[in-house]
Amino acid sequence: MNGRLRHHACGSTSHDVASMFHGAPRERRRFPSGVFLYDGGDGRRVLFDTGYATGRWRTGWRGAVYRRLLPPQVDDEDDVASRLRQDGVDPASVTHVVLSHLHPDHVGGVRRFPGATFVVSEGLQRTLTASTLRSGVLPGLLPAWFDRATKRVLRDDEFSPRTVHGVEVAAVDLFDDGSYLVMDLPGHADGHVGALVEGRVLLAGDAAWGRDLLPEVQRLRAVPRAVQFDADAYLRTAHTVSLLADAGVRVVCSHDPVRETDLLT
Repeated sequence: MNGRLRHHACGSTSHDVASMFHGAPRERRRFPSGVFLYDGGDGRRVLFDTGYATGRWRTGWRGAVYRRLLPPQVDDEDDVASRLRQDGVDPASVTHVVLSHLHPDHVGGVRRFPGATFVVSEGLQRTLTASTLRSGVLPGLLPAWFDRATKRVLRDDEFSPRTVHGVEVAAVDLFDDGSYLVMDLPGHADGHVGALVEGRVLLAGDAAWGRDLLPEVQRLRAVPRAVQFDADAYLRTAHTVSLLADAGVRVVCSHDPVRETDLLT
């Protein structure tokens, strides 16, 4: 396998780390919203998440609350389609879009990929069918055609046990060749997933706010703990991801300030 995995930041937010973790220093930190394009070299182009939506959000009072709590910083050039074009990629050439979960900083660019196959877990489908305020889904952010979009829904029972670098995980081999494993990373949202690319880079989504913050998950304050779909599963996932990192897998969380663009070099 000799594909290419490219990272782009599509907007950001900022938050005081001390308000998230007991004992953390007061530090207002910028958290980029990362998207990741895997080019398998055989016509497959798989996008992991889509970043923030640019322009005006028509998301009602829920959107207003969200923007107050986690104020997005998004310019026109942060649009995922613009980022891809700047990198020489036609957005229409993206064949698959894997959604880690449905929060605004991960699905804002969905509207740019009407011809792609969307890969979603069964948990995400449940959330789409019956979203609640706690689920963090903003009505109006997904395009009207999304219900009719081509989808591959990964059933809960499709995630089979496997060993990755000595660590037990549950995953779906998306193309049956080991190049792209969609991995069950429960806790943050119902059906939250990551992706292990070519066995070397784990796109961990929101398994933590950042790779360096994985050890801090055990010290979550009450409010950030309460907003997790399953706080206990979130802690277990952070432990699993940490074990993979210790075993030599490069872990990249969606909000890491990644400096390089190419992640498989």
